[in-house]
Amino acid sequence: MKYIIFVVALFYSALSFAGPVNINAASAATLAEELDGVGPVTAQRIVAYRKDHGAFKSAEELKKVKGVGEKTFAKNKANILLK
Repeated sequence: MKYIIFVVALFYSALSFAGPVNINAASAATLAEELDGVGPVTAQRIVAYRKDHGAFKSAEELKKVKGVGEKTFAKNKANILLK
């Protein structure tokens, strides 16, 4: 039983890991996969914002995208790369 709990916990932690992602270069699919709390619609909004406004100059600028609020930003702040 302990083994099963360990495997489930390991699997869950692997799924909840958000990896470093360059918000100025990543595709919508990559953004949705790597940013915790960002789904396909918000990821597409990030790409559209980048296309319309140019590269993000700071990680905090990501909060200007509809669907990325303070909580989502805080969960991902350490994994957001600009270059």
